[in-house]
Amino acid sequence: MMAGLRVDFSVLLESVGFVKILEWILVIFTLTTCGGFQGETTILVSCKGVVNKTITAAFAYPFRLNTAVFSAPDPKACGGTWNDAHLVGNFSSSAQLFVALAALVFLYCIAALVVYIGYNHMYQQNNRFPITDLVISVLTAFLWLVSTFVWAKALADIKVSTGPRIIPGIESCKAPGTTCHFLSVTSMGILNVSVVFGLLNMILWAGNVWLLYKDTNLHNQWNRISESPAERV
Repeated sequence: MMAGLRVDFSVLLESVGFVKILEWILVIFTLTTCGGFQGETTILVSCKGVVNKTITAAFAYPFRLNTAVFSAPDPKACGGTWNDAHLVGNFSSSAQLFVALAALVFLYCIAALVVYIGYNHMYQQNNRFPITDLVISVLTAFLWLVSTFVWAKALADIKVSTGPRIIPGIESCKAPGTTCHFLSVTSMGILNVSVVFGLLNMILWAGNVWLLYKDTNLHNQWNRISESPAERV
């Protein structure tokens, strides 16, 4: 295939090439906003021999919260009344679906740009390439829709599982003489942004479907079919 290489960057100024660059850039931001998140939730504990001790449970992508643990406030574990407490929930499947799609889209955008820039003459001459590109784009737009809404639901549950409602679920906080107060949780604004990026990806890929459709003979065939009755009249 290297024998047919004809580098032409002018295709990037055309709508299909320019949109592909936008898709590539947008998916990079999507990956970093979700896959790079790290946070922690903090509570304030008072128990036997301990007054207002802060303890934290750290969590990060892929959000297996059931592995995040609040260690004992002191070496004596509040006089033996404190057992390590975990956050509740495992949201790794939703988060990994979202990030895995972003990673695959990132790789596909690179591959598509290589074809556009180096083999555009073959892309234009062989209709199988535009049709394959069209089918992949339709599927990708649909997957962005599904994965974004799945991730948005998981994010809402993550906020609940790391917020003030965790206190009643910590058994050690119910021990006599022990009090626990929710203190803080890392802001998840960046994760909210990742959901927005997911929706933008879906919109961008859905819009790109029309551009690719016009590059296939399907569009020309439809035009011929729609014009033929008028020609007969």
